[in-house]
Amino acid sequence: MDRRILKSREAIVEAFVALMAEKNFEQITINEISERANVSRGTVYLHYTDKFDLLDQCIKSHLVELIESFLPCGATGIFPSKASLLHTFQYLGQHAFFYAAVLANKGVPMFRYRLQAALLRGLDKQIDMNGINRDMNKEMLIQFLTSAIAGMIEWWITNSMPYTDVEVVEQLWALMERNQMVPQPFDKGMTI
Repeated sequence: MDRRILKSREAIVEAFVALMAEKNFEQITINEISERANVSRGTVYLHYTDKFDLLDQCIKSHLVELIESFLPCGATGIFPSKASLLHTFQYLGQHAFFYAAVLANKGVPMFRYRLQAALLRGLDKQIDMNGINRDMNKEMLIQFLTSAIAGMIEWWITNSMPYTDVEVVEQLWALMERNQMVPQPFDKGMTI
């Protein structure tokens, strides 16, 4: 891709995320995005249909990167090891500004929904329904765990990461072990 095009896209996304950190999504205009990015309105429209398309593409690209962070070095499973879970929380910490902006912005419930949907698909393949989970309803168990993990991510990010990524991972891993979330093959072709 042409370096100028890439630079314009990066400036637009950076301006958009900064505006989302400052105000509600519904209040953001293309004019504000273009002014903050130091590009013309036409340049914004050249890359994105509207602010909804821009939001959708931002969320999609960050969720793809987040899912890829689950799977370092060709591993399988939504969190195949404590090291991959730590890698995921390190990724979240490195991109905390974006995640805080979309999680705290009341106009962007789509992000949490899509995060939960991605977790749901991964956990569905990973939950061991033997042992303590034998008498549980799998659908309810997966819904509960998905909400819990997404909630923990949201809480950690929106509260300015009050515990280190290592501390959060230790606690989350212990909870996952209690619920017999043993690594199972994971579909790398998962859609967002």
